[in-house]
Amino acid sequence: MTSQRTRDRLVARLKDQGIKNVSVLAVIRDLPRHLFVDEALASRAYEDTALPIGHGQTISQPFIVARMTEILLEGLPKNKVLEVGTGSGYQTAVLSQLVERVFSVERISPLQNQARERFYQLKLNNIRLKHSDGSWGWEENAPYDGIIVTCAPEQIPEGLLRQLAPGGRLVIPVGGSSGQSLRVIDRNGNSFEETELDAVSFVPLLTGQI
Repeated sequence: MTSQRTRDRLVARLKDQGIKNVSVLAVIRDLPRHLFVDEALASRAYEDTALPIGHGQTISQPFIVARMTEILLEGLPKNKVLEVGTGSGYQTAVLSQLVERVFSVERISPLQNQARERFYQLKLNNIRLKHSDGSWGWEENAPYDGIIVTCAPEQIPEGLLRQLAPGGRLVIPVGGSSGQSLRVIDRNGNSFEETELDAVSFVPLLTGQI
């Protein structure tokens, strides 16, 4: 179930669902998603579905990864990107093949350690990791051309807006138990323009470190 035919079928489905960025589709076709899930779930790795990765977290469904990546990369070049919520490392790995540098923060240490091993195995050398509360971002390396958040806060953290470069873009799910939506925030000078997109379902953004 990890054959090229299975991966091609996934990419065809993503195209049918409206993903148009050929670079994003090529990365998803070539990236071995089965390495980012437990061996027992490897046969389901190329289904368009979220899967559990332990610690109450999930690997996002490929469509959401493709959709958020495509939105992030629109417009100005994104050379330096911050990801909040490394998780399995799958979204991080996708980004690393499309931008120059990826900085990724994760609050759950065992997940971060697993992700680091996967990046080493795949020879992805343009990723830097930090064990940290994601709502803080990673201020030392700001500003970022793009920020992508893979867990949902109830409100957009002010710290992330401050770390966005002029002309930069933040892609983030926002909401609580009553529902979440995908938001895009574009920074123009000192002003921020917010657009609400699809209804989504993400694990909540939690504070603290484990």
